[in-house]
Parts: sequence; structure tokens; C-alpha cells
Amino acid sequence: MLKMSKIYLIDVTNRDGVQTARLGLSKLAKTMINLYLNEMGVYQSEFGFPTTRHESRYLRGNLKLQEIGVLQPIRLGGWIRATVEDVEKAFELVPEIKDLNLSISTSRQMINGKFRGTKTEEHILAMAMEALDAARAHGAQSVGINAEDASRTEMDFLIRFATTAKEHGADRLRYCDTLGCDNPLTIYDVCKRLAQETSLDIEMHCHGDLGMAVANSVAGAMGVVDGGQDAYINTTINGIGERAGNADLVTTVLALKHSKGLVEKYRFGQPIHLSKAWKICKYASYAFGVPISINQPGVGSNIFAHASGIHADGVLKDPQNYELFNFRELGRGNPEVVETGREIASGQYSGISGFRHVMGKIELDFETREDAEEILELVRYANVLAQKPLVTDELRFIARYPDIARELMTMIPLNELHL
Repeated sequence: MLKMSKIYLIDVTNRDGVQTARLGLSKLAKTMINLYLNEMGVYQSEFGFPTTRHESRYLRGNLKLQEIGVLQPIRLGGWIRATVEDVEKAFELVPEIKDLNLSISTSRQMINGKFRGTKTEEHILAMAMEALDAARAHGAQSVGINAEDASRTEMDFLIRFATTAKEHGADRLRYCDTLGCDNPLTIYDVCKRLAQETSLDIEMHCHGDLGMAVANSVAGAMGVVDGGQDAYINTTINGIGERAGNADLVTTVLALKHSKGLVEKYRFGQPIHLSKAWKICKYASYAFGVPISINQPGVGSNIFAHASGIHADGVLKDPQNYELFNFRELGRGNPEVVETGREIASGQYSGISGFRHVMGKIELDFETREDAEEILELVRYANVLAQKPLVTDELRFIARYPDIARELMTMIPLNELHL
């Protein structure tokens, strides 16, 4: 029976997004993003770095949320270098982790430029396969192998790398257009050939250095599907990522749903709830402190704004004249309330009376003053870490899962680790 290949989304905001220069997220904010991605129907969140000690409590806390059914069905994948040492450290710090992406450079430029002549393609292949074997030995349920700078890697070596990785238990190859130098034609051809010759699922990881991250991601996924394998697309919320960013989550979904002739042939492997787009994009903008561009597809303030007389007349007669999709499809259209009078906010110096007032407004009450003071203390710490007022969903999360919230916000100084 012919395989009906599908497309899945793997969002990397909590890994590539937070690596962006001058930007970052608190552990609570990263957790909220995982919750929102799960609501939206994203297959996997690359939720952090399991070899980084300050991430370990956050990672374990999110895996607890997965275990109790809060973060289901989304998978939570960790990013590490493709070395045995990283695999061992990941499972030492986060024993519960089940999904990993192992990354190593594969292009001659990177091998020569980063390793300064100390490594060859054979060394790269051996390192990656030893890491794959170690991950499987530790019980990883899924392992992706990342070819960094795949778009500048010799095709013969890339096919050999992917084929050998499959033999060692890799579930998919991440094709990294690390510098964004591909274009839709080249990436389609390469990824179709990779899918056909390796019979391995291919994951697209595209950057926007030339402004083509979304176009390349979609074209590459089309090539993979046409080559008979499942395609995975890496995205970030609002396109936030290193340098010029990554493929934007919402734009990628809109392209696959509304670009001419795609929706019937290139289908998602699980339902994507685009109605969550407005909420997740607004939250990421607030958490990162980066405004949404007025012309950002789907969620920009000008996307459904019409000033030209011809356009205004046409859209009033029939919105489809000048709107490719309806704003309600993205969860837009509801009025938003802005306080213009007295406002009591929660912060790192909040008192119990003001805090109970704030929580009462979002219909969260406490049985006793002691219960309220316990949650208030956590909220204070969360405000210290975020350095901005918490949003309603963050307050609800802390009140609902105080033990996990406490773990997310626990940092252990190095001198206590006896390193």
C-alpha cells in the first residue's frame, strides 16, 4: 500500500529562539510556550538544552507536566551536540528525557572552518553514529540527527550520512539550511532526492538570511512528501531566531493551508488549530519584548486593515476580494479590554491584599490566607525572573501547579554543586 506522507511541525522557539542575540525567556515563559504549542497542535517542541545545568529543573518540570497529561500529546525534544559526552550528560541531568536531536556539522566549510583540520568526514560520521548508539542505549524513544550546514554539504556525503544514521536508529534527518542560502527550487530537489535515496523522514530547518525561510521550508517539505517520506518543518513563533530568524510558525501554517494548490496534496499529519495563533504570537511578543511587525502575515495589525477606496469597497462587498483568509481563523476579532483607570498589578513587591484582588478578578480564589501567601511568594519570584508583570495564564499556571512552578524557578549556584 502506498504511503500517504504527511507534514508535521517541530517548533524550536525554546531552543533557536532563545539563542537569538539580545533576547531570552524565563523558564516560566518557555513553559507557557510549550503549553500554547500543545494547544495549537504542534507535533514537538524543541524545549531546551539537557546538557545545560540551569535548564535541567525546567526540563524535568515540563516532563512532569507531560507525565500527568498536561503537556499531551506534544513531544518535548532536547537539543545536544552529536557526541557521546553530551548524550551521557543529558541523561545524567535529565534522566526522564525521551526525545533528542543530535547535531553535528557536515559541510566541508564547517568541518575545515570549525575543527581547523583536526576532523575529516570520516571522523564526523563516526562521532555522530557513536552518539546515536549511546542515545538508543539510554532508551531514547526518538532520535533525530541534525546535519548542520546541510545546504552546503556535498550531496554524496549527505546521503551517506543519512543512510548510516538510519542504520544506527535515527528516526529522521534534520536538513539545516544554516545560513539561509538555499532557494525553493534547490531545496525541493535536494530533499526529494534525500527522501527517495535514504527512505528516511526529513526535517526542514531553514533560516531567513535571504528572506526565504518559510518558502524554503514549504518547498523542502513538498520535496520530501513527493519523495515518499514524512516531512517535518522547524518553526519559531513570530520567526524569532538567530540573525534574520527562522521560518515563522503561523506563516508556515498559512502557506500550507492557503497557497495555491497545496492543501490537497501536502497535508498535516495531525490537526493544527490556527485559532490559537493570535494568542501564542501575542504572548511570544510580550515575553521576548519584540513587537509584532504591522505586516507580519496573519497577526500583523495591518493584515486586515484597508485604506484604499477600491480595496475598502471591495472587502465590504465580499471579504474574499482582498482577504485570502478570515481573521477569525487566526483567533482574532474579539474585543480586548485595556485598563484606563485604577489597576492593581502583581509584582515582586506585591502584598497579600492586592494579590488576592488580582487573582479574584481572574476567578481564582484561595481557601485560606496561607494558601494565598504560598502562591504569592511564587508569583513574586516569577516576576523577579521575568522582570515584567505576569499575564493571566501565567498566574493561573502558578496557582494550579505550584510545585512545578517552584521547580522551574529554582536555580542552584555553582558553589553549591562542588564543581
